[in-house]
Amino acid sequence: MPQFGPPGQAAADGGCGDGCACGAADAHGEYELDPLECGLDPDLASLIVADGLDPVQVEDIAHLAIEEDLDQGVDVTTVATVPEDALSTGDFTAREAGVVAGLRIAEAVLSVVCTDEFEVERHVADGDRVEAGQVLLTVRTRTRDLLTAERSALNLLCRLSGIATATRHWVDAIEGTRAQVRDTRKTTPGLRALEKYAVRCGGGVNHRMSLSDAALVKDNHVVAAGGVAQAFKLVREEFPDVPIEVEVDTLHQVREVLEAGADLVLLDNFTPAETAEAVAIVGGRAFLESSGRLTLANARAYAETGVNFLAVGALTHSSPILDIGLDLRAEA
Repeated sequence: MPQFGPPGQAAADGGCGDGCACGAADAHGEYELDPLECGLDPDLASLIVADGLDPVQVEDIAHLAIEEDLDQGVDVTTVATVPEDALSTGDFTAREAGVVAGLRIAEAVLSVVCTDEFEVERHVADGDRVEAGQVLLTVRTRTRDLLTAERSALNLLCRLSGIATATRHWVDAIEGTRAQVRDTRKTTPGLRALEKYAVRCGGGVNHRMSLSDAALVKDNHVVAAGGVAQAFKLVREEFPDVPIEVEVDTLHQVREVLEAGADLVLLDNFTPAETAEAVAIVGGRAFLESSGRLTLANARAYAETGVNFLAVGALTHSSPILDIGLDLRAEA
């Protein structure tokens, strides 16, 4: 049977998460793409690879963000007000406390804008808790380039840090239980890899990265297949090596899919009491994930039932940004 792995392992390793097959690395931990094939600085590309991200994709996102902001023109305000040869030092600074994520992404944005070499001083790492007023990253480069890149870099950095911060709140809420906080595919189109990376920075783990690396049999599949056990059977026959998760909404269905051999059962809109009963029924023969009705206030009640995962779509679809700004230092 395809294995999801012991809860806790993926978060400690910094990997995507139990059951994920996103392709970031092969079975030997080797990255499939040569980071030097992208246009980023090789050292920066290597850091991005170490984060489990594709540097070519990160570079593409950086280009897209800048191209959208310039709209085939120039930064008219900056060109008009800043001498072409001016240099500045700028500090990316947290305006509020939280967990930072996306610092290398911000550097990638700078790298596609800066016409000359730029210097960076890294004060914190992704996944670190930071306080209001704390400097995260210091950059020295041409002032025009720094100001042109500012908003695109901050849009990504603030967004990813907001996801990491929200994830950490959930992780803290269930600390001491065996449950892990897990994301969903409710991500911003084009930014899934980055947003799921931010979840990992916050201490969570990733669910499947795409429709192809794991199966999730939901209510509409059950209707189309003629029953929950039948839907599971059809997926297993067609894709015998793919992990299969089955969504259920009754205890009877829990028994039904467990007997069919489901790898993971998604308990949809169960109460904590019903969840505890499902845990007893399963008795460790499959992984269990709670979904629906979850809030920070009741997260611990669900986690203490013994489920393996809490599915929290809000991590990526509803997290507020972490307020981070760029401050230019006054030059003598």
